[in-house]
Amino acid sequence: MAWEEWDELKASAAERSSGEMQLNGLPDDERPPAVGTGDLQVTQKDLAAVGDHAYKLYNRLWPEVRQAVVPSTDRAGDGLTSQKFALGAALKHVATRWDKQLGTLMDACAHISNHMDLSNKTHRDDDEWIRRSMSSIQTLDRGFDESDTPAGRSGGTNGGKKKA
Repeated sequence: MAWEEWDELKASAAERSSGEMQLNGLPDDERPPAVGTGDLQVTQKDLAAVGDHAYKLYNRLWPEVRQAVVPSTDRAGDGLTSQKFALGAALKHVATRWDKQLGTLMDACAHISNHMDLSNKTHRDDDEWIRRSMSSIQTLDRGFDESDTPAGRSGGTNGGKKKA
């Protein structure tokens, strides 16, 4: 690229951006409006489904991925190494790395599953606590309701009767 061409590119870029540099974004007037801000909702069913999928994936990874790949790769690596092929050590390295990465993935699945179970239980417990609290507030409120007291009488603890 010639120096003149570089100067032309810089000048055209400066014209497009009105002298302002902008990286990784759109100008404010070109941005689409935010959709549904502040309306995130998660149901117990959603949390349970995510946890269930993570649990099922975790249970499939060992028999379907580890048992199908690592032992045969290890055997091939051992066989090639015994025959003095450098590829044998490389295959053993791949099997070790595969096993390590699989373990990390399985840990992540277990963490997600456990976290969703815990979140589901926590939300359920919170909902129950709120329900009980609201119920006891209504019961307490009825005890202080003076609408049952006849007009002209106070709703004191002695039922509005005057002390003798």
